[in-house]
Amino acid sequence: MSRTFSPLCLLLVVTLIHFCYSNQNFHDQLCLADERQALLEFKHGIIDEAGRLGSWAGEESDCCTWAGIACDNSTGHVHRIHLPGLDGHCDGQGFNSYDDYEEASKFHRLRGDLNPSLLHLKQLRHLDLSCNDFGGIQVPSFISSLGNLRYLNLSNSGFGGVIPPQLGNLSKVHILSLGNNFDVEDVYGTYESTSMPNIQWLSSLRLLTHLDMNGVDLSKAINWFQVINTLPSLVELHLSNCELLHIDPHVPIHNLTSLTLLDLSFNDFNSFVPRSIFSITSLVSLDLRGCNFHGPVLSSAGIFQNMTALKLLHVSGNGFMNSSLVLKGLSSSVASNLVSLDISSCGISSPILDSLYNLTSLHSLYLSRNQLTKTIPKSLGNLCNLRYLDMSRIRALQNSSLTYILQSFFECKSSALEWLLLFSMGLSGHLPDQLGKLIHLLILLLDNNQIVGTIPNSIGHLSSMRVLSFSSNLISGLIPFSVGQLSSLEYLDLSDNKLNGSIPDSLGQLSKLMELDFSYNFLNGVVTEAHFEKLVSLKHLNGKGNNLTLRPRLSNWNPPFQVYKLYLNSWGLGPKFPLWIQLQKDLIELDISNTGISEYMPQSFWRSFTNLNCLDMSKNRIQGTLLVIPSTLRLLDLSSNEFGGKLSHLFDGMFPISLDLSNNFFVGSSHPLLCSNGVKETEALSLGNNNLSGDIPECWEKWPRLRFLNLNNNNLSGRIPSTLGSLSWLGSLSMGGNNLSGRLPASLMNLTNLVILQLGRNKLAGSIPAWLGMKLSLLRLLNLRSNNFHGDIPHELCYLTTIQILDLADNNLSGYIPRCINNFTVISGKENVPDDQFSFYVVYGGATIASELLVTKGREDTYSTILELVMLLDLSSNNLFGDIPNELTTLVMLKSLNLSRNELTGRIPEKIGDMTKLESFDLSFNKLSGELPVSLSSLSFLSSFNVSYNNLTGRVPSGTQLQGFNESCFFGNKLCGDPLTERCAVKVPDTEDQDEEGTHGTDWGLIISTLLGLVAGFWLVVAPLIISRSWRTAYFRFFSKLRCN
Repeated sequence: MSRTFSPLCLLLVVTLIHFCYSNQNFHDQLCLADERQALLEFKHGIIDEAGRLGSWAGEESDCCTWAGIACDNSTGHVHRIHLPGLDGHCDGQGFNSYDDYEEASKFHRLRGDLNPSLLHLKQLRHLDLSCNDFGGIQVPSFISSLGNLRYLNLSNSGFGGVIPPQLGNLSKVHILSLGNNFDVEDVYGTYESTSMPNIQWLSSLRLLTHLDMNGVDLSKAINWFQVINTLPSLVELHLSNCELLHIDPHVPIHNLTSLTLLDLSFNDFNSFVPRSIFSITSLVSLDLRGCNFHGPVLSSAGIFQNMTALKLLHVSGNGFMNSSLVLKGLSSSVASNLVSLDISSCGISSPILDSLYNLTSLHSLYLSRNQLTKTIPKSLGNLCNLRYLDMSRIRALQNSSLTYILQSFFECKSSALEWLLLFSMGLSGHLPDQLGKLIHLLILLLDNNQIVGTIPNSIGHLSSMRVLSFSSNLISGLIPFSVGQLSSLEYLDLSDNKLNGSIPDSLGQLSKLMELDFSYNFLNGVVTEAHFEKLVSLKHLNGKGNNLTLRPRLSNWNPPFQVYKLYLNSWGLGPKFPLWIQLQKDLIELDISNTGISEYMPQSFWRSFTNLNCLDMSKNRIQGTLLVIPSTLRLLDLSSNEFGGKLSHLFDGMFPISLDLSNNFFVGSSHPLLCSNGVKETEALSLGNNNLSGDIPECWEKWPRLRFLNLNNNNLSGRIPSTLGSLSWLGSLSMGGNNLSGRLPASLMNLTNLVILQLGRNKLAGSIPAWLGMKLSLLRLLNLRSNNFHGDIPHELCYLTTIQILDLADNNLSGYIPRCINNFTVISGKENVPDDQFSFYVVYGGATIASELLVTKGREDTYSTILELVMLLDLSSNNLFGDIPNELTTLVMLKSLNLSRNELTGRIPEKIGDMTKLESFDLSFNKLSGELPVSLSSLSFLSSFNVSYNNLTGRVPSGTQLQGFNESCFFGNKLCGDPLTERCAVKVPDTEDQDEEGTHGTDWGLIISTLLGLVAGFWLVVAPLIISRSWRTAYFRFFSKLRCN
């Protein structure tokens, strides 16, 4: 039996081996040679930085096994190319952090051109190239010849231009996605967005079930609604942000009976509610966000009554929803089916919201930016089942407590809330201990409120929490130890509060934490390895603005994390250079400014980071010389250190967008740095406060994007280069405190965007050119102090209507003070000061803030962050003569006025007291005369005052300020009264005074009238008593009675 069976078994084995071998050969031949070649040609036109097409190789390999390729098992034809970038996660949802998403976006998107070799793939049914970056090229028209396509997805791939109407030939296509859900400029660069002036060709696609045109410009497709109505199989329609302007209200809806999803969001129709949309009874999801549909209310009341299948209704930004009738109609028809409702930004008030009820199935509710004055009414529905609640930016609820807002949820036996968004509401009160009852919370955002008190320990009960943000509140006290129990936490933001004390070690147990921000608090104490023990997922750490000291117990500490962004500004890291930072190989942004480092920077530092974009090590005492700096840097701030040596060729490639090397000890010429090869993209350059010498080179045409230039306080000499006039975007030019000479070059008149011109403390000469006022009309700060300018102050300077700081002191200027200075609209209070006028924003690193050395109140001070608050006019130490113009007193916002050390004459203007903001006032060393105006007593903010050495006379006006100044402030005059020791004499009138008042010689009229009165009195009274006895008797009897009584 066994002998006969063995040959049979052997035969069976051989047969199986042959079958398998034959089957393998069949698979080797599955890929057709011409289609393999077509794919290789297609690959040749693609830029694949991530090597995603690495398997596409070999003339004999099976293309059916290549990445993204699928073939028909019977024919071997390629029927599927599936190559979405970022694994199809265009929105970044599949990434742990935005930094991961950005990093992947750089390398994991296919680029290049699409080769028409794909036309050889006759049986291609599925083509997906979404989420890639094709650099703004047009959608290739050859795709329209792929007649067997059922699925075409080119969305979010950086295509531009007009979408070819030939795509209408794809009559078998079921799914067509050509949209862009994201800002093309932000993600792909400055590419032209796609557009479709003619949409008629879509009507040929009768089998279409899914159409995505999000972000495509359809503004010229007037008949879009009619065309869409010809697609009877359509199930999903995505037309968000297409610049649609009109819906024809007269087009009947007949064919869209299968449509379940309609997205017309973010098209500003600004029209009445189109009832035709609400007659599509099959809709399950309707998105009309930002469409700006409005009443009339009566015709809108019953618009939802036939939409019985509706489950998602997103209608934010539509005025027609701000109606109790509409909300009642919604409640009585489809409310019980709704799962998600977005009525944010509809202007809804609490009384109107009370009309909404019966939302028993609701999971998501968006109410942000409405006018609610009360919390959500319980009648709305079963709030305990609500999973997502957004009440952010409801400012009418400011000063309400968090307990009041969430009371209904705290009363639930088990609240289902997972997302809770209550930021920017102005909420007050404490964080309630009941927060710990919301155990299902995943996201809690309470940013930008006025919440006080401490973080309750019950926060540790929220073990499912993934995102927690309390930033920009008034929360104080300690970070509770229980925070370490939030084992699912990925994002924690406690920044901009009043937290104090030390950081709990328990933070180091959050192994899933990716972003940690506790910047700008009052935290102190020592941070050790324990605080980072298990932070293996950490990618972003921001602890700046605290008084913390990092002291690893191990000198060779190797952190468990690899972060992208690390901000430790104002920590104690020094005095030694922290070597552990060099182990952070993935760093993109690093801020270790003001951290007490005073050691030499190791040269290996620059070689440690291959992706570093932003580096701030300012305000330390780091020593060393600079050699080659990585070309990846977009922002570099090494200011206020002790770097030295020459500025040679520091950058092999691209210059930083913002470069600050100020306040160091660099020496030598600036030529090697400024005149190196290539055009620079730099927008902010600061080399001030060094020891640079020589002339300023003529190579500024290489810096066309420069907006901020600081060369202050070096030893630079020679003339101002004329090529500076080519910097048309320049907003701030500071070259003060050098040895520059010559006249101002006329080319500077081309700097029409200039806001700051600082040329003080040089040796510049000539007259002040009139074009300064006529051409540079945006100037807010003009400082020509301490030069050798001569001649008159040109009246054209009065064209600088927005000037805030005008300093022409210490020159050889002569002539009159221009009376047209009342044209200065900012310092006369006619125009408000815009914010951030002295901040210059660059692409990386936010703002570069200008600083200025100014003389106020008799001393020199540097102003930076408060520079925009300074209002100054200084014309001192010149040879100006004539009166102080009365127009000066209209500059009511001026805070510092210095006209001292000139040849001014006449009186101080009587209305000087109108300048009520004055803090510093100096008219000393002139030839002014007359009395001090009484209105000076109105200057209640004065802290510096000097009128010494003039010809002033009379009493010092009484006031709350003037009597508080030192007597020396009045020396050299003929003044009296407090605070002077010289008392004012009491004035007694004398004859001369009377003569001066008009009584010259004897007043004979008075004498004659007096004598006539005496004579008349004698004859009328005395004479009758002498002549008549009876009168005499009666007279004396009357006086006798008076005496007795």
